[in-house]
Amino acid sequence: MSRRECKVCNEAASKYKCPSCLIPYCSLVCFKKHKEIPCVKPVSPEVKTNEDSQLLVERPYLVDEPSEVLQKLQLESIASSSEIRDALKDQDLQELINKIDQSPDAENELEKAMGIEAFSIFTDKILSAISR
Repeated sequence: MSRRECKVCNEAASKYKCPSCLIPYCSLVCFKKHKEIPCVKPVSPEVKTNEDSQLLVERPYLVDEPSEVLQKLQLESIASSSEIRDALKDQDLQELINKIDQSPDAENELEKAMGIEAFSIFTDKILSAISR
């Protein structure tokens, strides 16, 4: 594994990445120095292509209630759940999630998916993981 160097001091090995721009840094001192100048997330292209060569247009994430947005610890809890990772190995569940994600009417697709037992069980596992 190659050693990544801190892009702030250019001396030490980096252990962390800036949450905004993903620049590697080695310490709190370097992070604070980096934050003296505002940084932004890397710009991604507006149109992506998946392996089926279909064009996917990124859509904005609109949330009516800011309290509905998951916090970092909740997302980490989901990511670290072996029960959820095991469930995601199911090909049918993967396809259903992709169908929801790629739909122009994702909210309607989500409502339909909730009627499918495997998806309902999966969402219960997620809710259980974030409520711990």
